[in-house]
Amino acid sequence: MCMFIQNLDWAVLGWIRSTCVCGFGDAVMPAITHFGDGGVIWVLMGIIMTSSKRYRKNGVQLLFRLLCGLVIGNLFLKNLVARPRPCWLEPQALLLISMPKDYSFPSGHTLAAVIAALSLTQANGMFGCAAIPLAVLIAFSRMYLFVHFPSDILASAILGVTIVLSTKRAFCRMTTHGNVV
Repeated sequence: MCMFIQNLDWAVLGWIRSTCVCGFGDAVMPAITHFGDGGVIWVLMGIIMTSSKRYRKNGVQLLFRLLCGLVIGNLFLKNLVARPRPCWLEPQALLLISMPKDYSFPSGHTLAAVIAALSLTQANGMFGCAAIPLAVLIAFSRMYLFVHFPSDILASAILGVTIVLSTKRAFCRMTTHGNVV
């Protein structure tokens, strides 16, 4: 099974490189990926939301979920799995961004983007109209830029959904027991 996933990862990356890579993508994808650097855009959204009485609870939830993603994904899983990045395994590949220094699995950019897109959609469906396409573009940019495998992206998206759903239940329980966030 592991070899099948590995072969599929390389096949998808090869397909992206042979069919999607172009001058426009080379110019745009680094900028898109930088939107997700450090989750800064998502943290700013959470801070802005906490300054609004209407969205304060949603902002706190977003920030808490991002913190969960950081701890689980970037601090725990990356070091536990220690998966090399595709650009490390094919060092001759031309990189359009700086060489990442941390491991590949899971994708922190994708994890934060999925958490934020779902949290923002939960707060207001109109927020999701902007956040979901940006999250998809950020996730795709990581493969386009040859710094993540598709399975890193998929697992990160699943982990992001899991964090949002599990914390949603926890926040609902806190609210129903009188502990208003």
